[in-house]
Amino acid sequence: NPLPGMYKLYSLLLLQQIQFVEDKQEFSRFPTKAGRRSLSRSISQSSTDSYSSAASYTDSSDDETSPRDKIQVNSKGTNDFCVKNIKHAEFGRREIEIAEQDMSALISLRKRAQGEKPLAGAKIVGCTHITAQTAVLIETLVALGAQCRWTACNIYSTQNEVAAALSEIGVAVFAWKGESEDDFWWCINKCINMEGWQPNMILDDGGDLTHWVYKKYPNGFKKIRGIVEESVTGVHRWLYQLSKAGKLCVPAMNVNDSVTKQKFDNLYCCRESILDGLKRTTDVMFGGKQVVVCGYGEVGKGCTAALKAMGSIVYVTEIDPICSLQACMDGFRVVKLNEVIRQVDIIITCTGNKNVVTRDQLDRMKNGSIVCNMGHSNTEIDVASLRTPELTWERVRSQVDHVIWPDGKRVILLAEGRLLNLSCSTVPTFVLSITATTQALALIELYNAPEGRYKQDVYLLPKKMDEYVASLHLPTFDAHLTELSDEQAKYLGLNKNGPFKPNYYRYTFPC
Repeated sequence: NPLPGMYKLYSLLLLQQIQFVEDKQEFSRFPTKAGRRSLSRSISQSSTDSYSSAASYTDSSDDETSPRDKIQVNSKGTNDFCVKNIKHAEFGRREIEIAEQDMSALISLRKRAQGEKPLAGAKIVGCTHITAQTAVLIETLVALGAQCRWTACNIYSTQNEVAAALSEIGVAVFAWKGESEDDFWWCINKCINMEGWQPNMILDDGGDLTHWVYKKYPNGFKKIRGIVEESVTGVHRWLYQLSKAGKLCVPAMNVNDSVTKQKFDNLYCCRESILDGLKRTTDVMFGGKQVVVCGYGEVGKGCTAALKAMGSIVYVTEIDPICSLQACMDGFRVVKLNEVIRQVDIIITCTGNKNVVTRDQLDRMKNGSIVCNMGHSNTEIDVASLRTPELTWERVRSQVDHVIWPDGKRVILLAEGRLLNLSCSTVPTFVLSITATTQALALIELYNAPEGRYKQDVYLLPKKMDEYVASLHLPTFDAHLTELSDEQAKYLGLNKNGPFKPNYYRYTFPC
């Protein structure tokens, strides 16, 4: 009779299950302080090298000497730069070449316009993420006749080998991964303050460069012919506020709210890179996790779509009733953060605002929760409030900190509250090609505009230019546009060649 054997096997499995539950309970208890140190040390030693936040050579260095304390010279004898390791330039060059393969539209623009040199005489100072994709943009601007000096808008997103590659071809670049706050502002100032060189164009991401020139070099600011800004923070915290106060003495282009930035970079880029950043830093399993995404603009939409597809239970917080209604219609529950703070596993901020997650809320999060930011600035999570004597910080991986409370509870903070995807992972090259092409066209437009076309205000790119950027990227997909007949164009009141939407048309809700 097989039944007694089956009962015996069932009893054995039940005992093992009970033992597993006991072991799990023991494991989930808060470790002692000594245990925490040991665990952190072992994780750090085994994982940091494997989870480099960008390319292979980004975190490598022969010593810990600050680049500010070194005198480096490229192969042409130039030393007007400050990077981590000039000898890694060849690896950066390879990464730039890889990026070029998926940025064919920008390369096409470069080939079409480099004979005319539409940026001849332009002296562009830029403050963006310094990655292989940005390098393709910078080299395009140089090919179109511009002189460029560059610095980083984020202390963690610079790819050192790419910065080295740029300095090797004569671009003055001041940036390295892991800058301090003091280094950050030193690099911006070094980039601007060169004897005998006055910038006449600004390409900014976040408004820090614009703010610095406006505050420190007011006379130089008045000589700027145009500003191109690509982030919500820079557009709304600086450009529109300066314009409203009557202090914006140069025309500026709001690239952030152009369709080719909002609908592609903000949405599709974040939809892919949010998962990449979280996986590289934490190895988290998304299925079944409870996640709060703060903000349902294009970035929030991209993040929620990706997490939902992976099986996460996603909540949304919002201040805008239109965005909230969109979230509800997309199947997400709109809540106040305080309603779910004790139960969620992951909090992601996507608002561009400040103090979206406060110290009081961090105090109430459960053990092992993950907190990160997908907005440009590091203001959304109140990180400053965590730097107090009663809390212990332990670095366990590159850009991964455990913040430990007195009772042993730990919260996992990524990139010290800075932009997760560019600090801790990489982003899709093709999407960045769309943004970079838009930035290049905005610079060309502002630099070549006849006097009087643009006043001292903030402008959006015309729809025709958005459509041109999109058209440059369609051949990648072998996409074939339908053409209007004369009768159809007359019926709709359109030009057969576009623009096909009026300037007031929004491809998305105003979120």
